Amino acid sequence: MEGVLISILRTLLSFILLILVTLIIGKHINSHKTHYSFALSITIGSLIANMGFNTHLHFTEMFGSFMALVISFYLLLITTSQSRKVRRWISGTPTVMIEKGKVLEHNMKKMKFTLDDLNQQMREKGVFDISEVEYALLEVSGQISVKKKDSFQHVTKMDLQLSDPTSTPLPIELIMNGKIIKKNLTPKFSEAWLNKECRYRGLSLREIYYGVVSSDGTLFIDLFHDHNHSPIDIE
Repeated sequence: MEGVLISILRTLLSFILLILVTLIIGKHINSHKTHYSFALSITIGSLIANMGFNTHLHFTEMFGSFMALVISFYLLLITTSQSRKVRRWISGTPTVMIEKGKVLEHNMKKMKFTLDDLNQQMREKGVFDISEVEYALLEVSGQISVKKKDSFQHVTKMDLQLSDPTSTPLPIELIMNGKIIKKNLTPKFSEAWLNKECRYRGLSLREIYYGVVSSDGTLFIDLFHDHNHSPIDIE
């Protein structure tokens, strides 16, 4: 029984520790955009698993190893942010796969990248015809970045001289789970305005699952009970 309690305690402490660390450097770990962030995520997973479940290893020793790894990674982040030379050495650089519409076979072979791999990743980017591509780069993350030829680029508002000098505001979340998000209230979208909108629609706050002011200034409301008797996806 004592061993079970120790195992549970170790697991909880390890989980809490992992949460605290990911709050600090979680975006770098989750992105897997560089070699060392990928290696770190695997190593952290292994250490946390041993800290939580391997009772044959001392928790304090594993904790020391874990903190040494995290501190080393944090120092490496600081170093790479200040030195482009170190950053290129640690993170690597993109590899050009297509240049001026021509496939670079030498780079493809060097990266052990086949034409099937290239075509698959381009299809995932919405490009089904390789003749449309001007440049294609294999990023450090393993993903392909594609620049189409000018004749295949999407038409923009600027091309049509329809650009709007005013920026579109972000949506503002005002209600979530039946409660007002007070920190998001503004003089224009105040609590009084929100209550007025709810009364106008014959709704109370406890009926509203989600309420957000859209970019055009209108209030979108989703209810807890939508009265949708035939949902498309039923598990």
